[in-house]
Amino acid sequence: MPPGVSVAGLLEDLARHNVGAMVVCDETGSLVGIVSERDVVRRLHERGAELLRVPVSEIMTTSVVTCEPTEAVDSLASTMTERRIRHMPVVSGGKLVGIVSIGDVVRSRIEQLESDREQLESYIAQG
Repeated sequence: MPPGVSVAGLLEDLARHNVGAMVVCDETGSLVGIVSERDVVRRLHERGAELLRVPVSEIMTTSVVTCEPTEAVDSLASTMTERRIRHMPVVSGGKLVGIVSIGDVVRSRIEQLESDREQLESYIAQG
């Protein structure tokens, strides 16, 4: 999403894609910020309905915590918990290649726990 898109346009995109945050990139595709539903709600309280007309660049977070595609899920979980963030852009070679949500991290952890449980059950059954 370009930084000049209005907050109303952001809300439209969030609803259309059924996501809680959008990454903001400049014309070269470089990451310049991230903006979430929470950012909108907090600023809406402060500024009222006129907020819908301002560009997302006025409300986005510019010091974005990112990760690399090779980063371990445990590391992502730790960073997201410590920094209290729910969405982390994935960057490779300076370019955005994806985004990881806290839901993705939780789903991965659950899958790993289920796999571990199945292995333990198999081991015990062979016992």
